[in-house]
Amino acid sequence: MTSSPTSAVAGGARALRRVAVCGAGVMGAQIAAHCVNAGIPVVLFDLPAREGPKNGIVTRAIANLRKMNPAPLGTPDLADLIEPANYEDDLDRLGQCNLVIEAIAERLDWKQDLYRKIAPALHPQAIIASNTSGLSITSLAEVLPEELRHRFCGVHFFNPPRYMNLVELIPTRYTQPELLDTLETFLVSQLGKGVVHAKDTPNFIGNRIGVFGILSVFEQARRFGLTYEQVDELTGTRLGRAKSGTYRTADVVGLDTLAHVIRTMQDHLPDDSFHEHFGLPPEVQGLIDAGALGQKTGAGFYRKKGREIQRFDAEQRDYVPADRTIDPDVAAILAVRDPAERLRQLRESTHPQAQFVWAVLRDTFHYSAVHLQDIADNARQLDLALKWGFGHKQGPFEIWQAAGWRQVTQWIMQDIQYGKALSSQPLPDWATRGPVWEAQGVHTLAGSWNPAQGRFEGRSMLPVYQRQIGVPLLVGEVDPMETHTVFEDESVRCWTLPAPHPQDVLIVSFKTKMHTLSPGVVRGLVKAVELAEASYQALVIAQTGEPFSAGADLKAILPLFEQRGVAAVEPIEREMQDMVLRLRYAQVPVVAALAGLALGGGCELSVHCAHRVAHFETYIGLVEVGIGLVPGAGGLAFCARRAAELQAQGAPDAPLLAYLKRFALAVASAQVSRSALEARQIGYLRESDTIVMNRHELLYVAVRQALALACAGWRPPLPRRFPVAGRDGIATLKAQLLNMKVGGFISDYDFRIAEQVATVICGGDVDPGSLVDEEWMLAQERQAFLELLNSPKTQERITGMLTTGKPVRN
Repeated sequence: MTSSPTSAVAGGARALRRVAVCGAGVMGAQIAAHCVNAGIPVVLFDLPAREGPKNGIVTRAIANLRKMNPAPLGTPDLADLIEPANYEDDLDRLGQCNLVIEAIAERLDWKQDLYRKIAPALHPQAIIASNTSGLSITSLAEVLPEELRHRFCGVHFFNPPRYMNLVELIPTRYTQPELLDTLETFLVSQLGKGVVHAKDTPNFIGNRIGVFGILSVFEQARRFGLTYEQVDELTGTRLGRAKSGTYRTADVVGLDTLAHVIRTMQDHLPDDSFHEHFGLPPEVQGLIDAGALGQKTGAGFYRKKGREIQRFDAEQRDYVPADRTIDPDVAAILAVRDPAERLRQLRESTHPQAQFVWAVLRDTFHYSAVHLQDIADNARQLDLALKWGFGHKQGPFEIWQAAGWRQVTQWIMQDIQYGKALSSQPLPDWATRGPVWEAQGVHTLAGSWNPAQGRFEGRSMLPVYQRQIGVPLLVGEVDPMETHTVFEDESVRCWTLPAPHPQDVLIVSFKTKMHTLSPGVVRGLVKAVELAEASYQALVIAQTGEPFSAGADLKAILPLFEQRGVAAVEPIEREMQDMVLRLRYAQVPVVAALAGLALGGGCELSVHCAHRVAHFETYIGLVEVGIGLVPGAGGLAFCARRAAELQAQGAPDAPLLAYLKRFALAVASAQVSRSALEARQIGYLRESDTIVMNRHELLYVAVRQALALACAGWRPPLPRRFPVAGRDGIATLKAQLLNMKVGGFISDYDFRIAEQVATVICGGDVDPGSLVDEEWMLAQERQAFLELLNSPKTQERITGMLTTGKPVRN
């Protein structure tokens, strides 16, 4: 389903061409969904249904994938590519698969029974993996025939599999190292995941540390007398964690699921020195007993009553209005940028909210250090597990190191000594003396600390990681890649990669906030094209982080309009249009490397490039109508021209409006694609454009794609006229828009803006089929853009967006 050059497939991943997933529950079905997202054939197995068609359990699970939110599928129609199967009739189909992922319920006996059933049908070289969140992988392997044990391991996806980056890879003592390399390469490059190697211990790394952190929050919230919503405000984005904080996250995960993972720790870690805290608070158990399991049941720690968010009050045993307000002095401490100063102020403050935050951080530092050697090979694996699996901005060791390893260590030791910590177990020796103490942290230029080996260990040298460029660094790490700056100003940087990467491809990146298109960026893009044409074979537009671009820089344009009116904006608008045409007709291929948001002007510049390489999670759209404008940098001209091209390539006798309509409705409704695949359906990406699953392979593939185009003798298109739908198309589109207005789907002003979209995208008041050129279309765009900009309602929308970040409906 994804289109990519041959080089976009990492070596080793080729061996895993067809996947079977056993278990059509929530996780199994979503793992299957993500496989088809990546274009990998997948067979989804479950028990035969007792009534109706034997594959009924699986077909219902597949149908449910279309309804889930967040969507596990890149586009709903991908559900049709998942092949349903059952264990009674279809075991022979397992022999066609070279990766089998078991994802049934967390029962050791059930999993072992399934292995006995499927073992005889497996392909002789197939990899078998269990998606368990915490069961012993070695115990699971014992039931397999000896000739299969070396091909078995654990592969723990986090929920939801499409969006959560973390996958834990857990070998047994039997597992072949070469098998792990093949599977890791597949997971990283083909499914786009971040892989950490975990030891075969209960709950592995992510859930072991992450769930302990939740238990610590429960305990410390009780000690300091904080409410659920106060805790969530303190442990959310202010602490560099998920916006939902702790209790809201538990609601999303499901209190029953959380209880299961905690119970695994209780049952299987009796000798853990923190074991007395491995239990659910009584009020949480009470919620579970009452069936209040969180989001899936409509109530948990929180519930929504009308528009009001309420939280459960354990004393009243009822829901009361939630109040996320925290003490302003504590909020100010959490806003301190210097990590050492922030932790110092938290620890020294007498306010219970500040003491709470210090306590939960200290507990996680303490627990991570005590158990690092038991659960992970090195500190890097542990930090990445928390970042990728729980959405933390920094892992516990990173926070500790950034705040001053020696000082924080002394604070932890003092808290242990005075009985403030959750356990009296001292920190391990490696944390308080020796190489880590001397290096002042576990992450260094030499690598991350491996306590079992007593040394700093470098990153994996698997070939798949040589494809990753611009991977975020942990605290203490330094990027060994030295890029060469060709040109730089306050708006853009033009640069090249070092050998062995191609050095004759110029890369341009934006330096503005959210990578918006300021006048300086527009001029910088033209400068980049000139440099590329003079001295390089190709140009790639790529950012060093997300998003690709949030569109035009309204903050830079609005003051000019307020001072001098439309006359001041018209030259800026024309300059934007000239820039996208400069990209389209450049004498070297220009490739856009897309990730995250590509909105408004970001979408417009990308569609005018010779080729696009997009990360699967790229969200593309022409959204200007949301602020009361029409796309003004060639977006509507592109839509009109592209519709004419599609008509010529498809059925020339079909009406042009049949091809134009999807573009017009997408623009008029400010539709943003929910994946790169959906962007392809809308038309902002082409079938020939490349989609990659791993964000960090984006630049690697884009540079090589640009070079491949150049080596193939790429030439820019020749300017030519194309037919437009004209006044008949305008009338048809306006009739549909009128129906939307009458139905209450759009406001009167929405209708006025959409009318302008329809007028421009159809080429204006001309005969149907009239041939126009790009200059004609761009003039129509400018006129509509500037006319709307003069409207007070549009100005109100723009001001509202800049003030609140949310669209205004007026």
